[in-house]
Amino acid sequence: MPSAEDICAHEGDNPSRWLGAVSTPIFQTSLFSHRDHDSGYNYTRSANPTVEAAEAKIAALEGAERAACFSSGMGAISSAILHFVRAGSRVVAHRNIYGPARNFLSAYLSRFGVETVFVSGNDAASFSAAMNTHTSLVYLESPTTFLFLAQDIRGIAAAARARGAATVIDNTWATPLYQKPLALGADLSVHSASKYLGGHSDIVAGAIAGKAELVESIVRSERDHLGACMDPHQAWLLTRGLRTLPLRMERHSENAHIVAAFLEGHEMVERLYWPGAATYPDQAIVEAQMTGYSSVLSFVPRFPLERVGAFLSALKLLEVGPSWGGFESLAIAPGIFMDDSVMAELGLPRNLIRIAVGLESASSITEDLDDALRAAVASPPLVLGVKGTKNA
Repeated sequence: MPSAEDICAHEGDNPSRWLGAVSTPIFQTSLFSHRDHDSGYNYTRSANPTVEAAEAKIAALEGAERAACFSSGMGAISSAILHFVRAGSRVVAHRNIYGPARNFLSAYLSRFGVETVFVSGNDAASFSAAMNTHTSLVYLESPTTFLFLAQDIRGIAAAARARGAATVIDNTWATPLYQKPLALGADLSVHSASKYLGGHSDIVAGAIAGKAELVESIVRSERDHLGACMDPHQAWLLTRGLRTLPLRMERHSENAHIVAAFLEGHEMVERLYWPGAATYPDQAIVEAQMTGYSSVLSFVPRFPLERVGAFLSALKLLEVGPSWGGFESLAIAPGIFMDDSVMAELGLPRNLIRIAVGLESASSITEDLDDALRAAVASPPLVLGVKGTKNA
């Protein structure tokens, strides 16, 4: 089996097909003419050679028969979910999944008679208890958003299969380098390719991977009908990002270990949430299904939410904003923009701060965090205004 480095460097590329070009050209075209020959391509919404190069790399990394790219992570997530539900279906999902995915399940699909039950547990028994005869899909995200809680993918997928339900998992945080959900029994692995797979904070993209028949069915149905196809230039940028994925993830992980250790030992930090920490509660699950740790983590400071704004304002190296997985370090505090009721429902501490550790010098990152933590205590508290939930 080829290494991840070899897959990222060469899978899906075919220099002999493209006049010796070692980088697959950007086929920036909406359609393909059939006047002189049939290339096998017709319309870019359905298939495009540049997009297929990225898909081949992602499929090989996931150990999948087929992958398909989408114009956004939510395009991939919503298409995957829609494929398995009908009016009257029940979806069982972890409560701490990505906010827009949670809203899609709870608010949007409920308009069409699809019920979603959210589970806070991480084992097969917790999910089985929420299933009934109408359950068609189990939706996981392991580790989860903000708290990075792991679920027993193998056990939950087996329980879903016994009920005739499919299992879809968001594998964005771990990437295919550190976790392979399909080998653990999941039917589909989905990604926000805007994050680590792209890695340069210059694209919005999504992907799914699984068995060829299933993925092709989603391409012909949900992706074609909803139009969430990937643009060729977007795909070329994604392929460029994938070529350095193993190198970038190694650095992300190294930096995360250093930053996590710094935060765990800091006098102004009460608790750290990161799967690579010795204090992580789901360590047995993580060790059974993951081979490494990416660089998004959260911590609870020893000061209230009213001073978190001062912490964010004091950061100089870290940018403040949502998303993650790019070259830059980021910080965000969900308590500033989420309603208290939503924070409580998700089990998030009000003063939680999420850090996406980038590719800068680890010492520069920890120095900036230290300065901001101390500045937050010395600054006047923030007067909080009206809050509303937003994407994060």
